Amino acid sequence: MGADTGRHRILIGTYTKAASRGIYSTALDRASGALGAPVLAAEAPNPTFIALSPDRRFLYAVCAGDAWASSFGVDPATGALSPVQQHGPGAGPTPCHISVDPTGRIALAANYHLGLAAAIPLKGDGTLGTPRVVGHSGRGPHPSRQTQTHVHSATFSPDARFAIVCDLGLDRIYSYRVDPGSVSLQPGDPPYVESAPGAGPRHFAFGTGGRHAYAINELDNTIVAYEYLPPNGGLVRLQAVSLLPQGYRGDATAAEVRVHPGGRWVYGSCRGPDTLSLFAVHGPTGTLSPVETVPCGGKGPRAFTLSPDGGWLVCAHQDSGTLCSFRVDPATGRLTRAPGAIEVSMPVCVAFLD
Repeated sequence: MGADTGRHRILIGTYTKAASRGIYSTALDRASGALGAPVLAAEAPNPTFIALSPDRRFLYAVCAGDAWASSFGVDPATGALSPVQQHGPGAGPTPCHISVDPTGRIALAANYHLGLAAAIPLKGDGTLGTPRVVGHSGRGPHPSRQTQTHVHSATFSPDARFAIVCDLGLDRIYSYRVDPGSVSLQPGDPPYVESAPGAGPRHFAFGTGGRHAYAINELDNTIVAYEYLPPNGGLVRLQAVSLLPQGYRGDATAAEVRVHPGGRWVYGSCRGPDTLSLFAVHGPTGTLSPVETVPCGGKGPRAFTLSPDGGWLVCAHQDSGTLCSFRVDPATGRLTRAPGAIEVSMPVCVAFLD
């Protein structure tokens, strides 16, 4: 039995500090956007960030403990998860981000607390090999958030030749060449691009053509557009746009950035004002124009993602413990919230299984 074509299946990573017990699953009705009651898919401690293999056979998660990552098998009929490997070579304090390359043979993980990034071999049976780790040193100008290096994400380039590593603590975005033979990370040339002082680069997303890319900065609440240079993995800064609603003066920390599957729009979330912002992409240049900013539907929009067909956006609210969905207008990219929401304790990451 295959997936229900009337529904998208969704997996949710959480903090298990309160009522959550691990990774949850739900379904989104493709016609109405209604989200089904969440079901526990796998027990795990603090499986905060999750990533699926390209063939959807395995799910990889960063969990509490000393492992760089844990892995789960995915039942193709039901989407249920079964543990494959829940321990492995140590990473110290829990990593915060994970991504998988387009071939499904390598994962990248980021460790915020230690300022490290790792390339992890992925085996055909879902187990993990020995990570190859790189680290940074230094500090940035923010008196409390940038006292040391803080690697917040590690993302593959579209051709998987480079790892793009956002270091919030140093205001740098690093480019590492990925050696597929040794599964190691080698510094690019140049090794990094500087962000604005105190910006705090957090997450990174490539445009659909691979010529442009976008970093969301947690501390100054901006999205920065870059030209991407495939020969050396370099980045050329093009433009910065603000995520803050006009006139907003309260605390704010930007969180997630996503590019619409069609490549025409970029979305960003911001905690504090609790908003989602939409920007139109100018195709030839990759620069952005603001379209709208809307309430995210909850408190603390830690993460959101778009359905593979681009028709829906699902937002996870860590502080209110809810998820809600938005219909994406196919002509404008604008968001219309679907009625209702579901409760999941401290949701952090959302991934569409199909």
